Amino acid sequence: MENETKKIILSGIQPTGVFTLGNYLGAVRSWKKMQEDYNCYYFIADLHSMTIHIDPQKRRQQTREAFALLLACGIDTEKSLVFVQSHNKCHAEMGWIMDCCSQFGELSRMTQFKDKSAKHPDNINAGLFTYPALMAGDILLYQADYVPVGADQTQHLEFTRDVATRFNHTYGEVFKLPEGYFPKAGARVMSLQDPTSKMSKSDTNPKATISILDDEKTILKKFKSAVTDSEACVRFDPDKKPGVSNLMTIYSAITGKTMEEIESEFAGKGYGDFKAAVGQAVADELRPIRENFARLIQDRSYLEEEMKKGAERATYIANKTLTKVKKRVGLLLAK
Repeated sequence: MENETKKIILSGIQPTGVFTLGNYLGAVRSWKKMQEDYNCYYFIADLHSMTIHIDPQKRRQQTREAFALLLACGIDTEKSLVFVQSHNKCHAEMGWIMDCCSQFGELSRMTQFKDKSAKHPDNINAGLFTYPALMAGDILLYQADYVPVGADQTQHLEFTRDVATRFNHTYGEVFKLPEGYFPKAGARVMSLQDPTSKMSKSDTNPKATISILDDEKTILKKFKSAVTDSEACVRFDPDKKPGVSNLMTIYSAITGKTMEEIESEFAGKGYGDFKAAVGQAVADELRPIRENFARLIQDRSYLEEEMKKGAERATYIANKTLTKVKKRVGLLLAK
């Protein structure tokens, strides 16, 4: 499966609920396309999900569903490495070593720690604080060349590069310094009810978020109630028309049309026609994913076999790096 001439791309997604349209258009859809040009390693970041409390049974269910969703979205296990993070013990070991290579000051400056602490003031745990060190371990274990990053992850990638540089300087060259990958087709999808905020799985307003498993009727209804403005003009202007601009971004990402083409298509038409068109485009895009998922989630033995194969291969690859790291830091290897 590995092609020595191809660069390695690594990315993970947390099993904290069904992917949103934002997750799909911003990341997962481009993962499918990248399989042709890169050696792609994709994992379900269940260890990262432990920074917030989730019922254990629900976490197991969501992990299985997230794995099935990746396959339903077109991630091919014959082309890409797909695995569950906790199924490879190297991640936890490397995470601790990265903890010890991280400085308290740089961890305390992470904006995501501050944001999540504000959202969950009753559960500001140590894992939330050291989350970037585990993420650094995830990336460095596989000697990734590129990591797809959004605006909220850029700081973590820079942290990873800093820790890798520090380790290489202290213990000798081991880690490759990963670079950010910014897919051209990626789209930043905002809430349908508050277009100044990113679409989120944790949004308490069900009308604000499109799940990639929503049926056509639900999708059309949510877009019909999407926030726009009183101008009744389809024009791209994120500052003055955030709601309309968000819908245009979604429509553009799915159809491939430019903003100018979309403005021309809906010139003289009301928002009703525009919302219906965007909703239908989204429903048509997500229908095969929903159908594939319904089939895959019923085949538990197939999913478990694919998880096992992914874990074995991930462990084999990661253990090469982990063994080098252990030797460099002076840990006595078991015979």
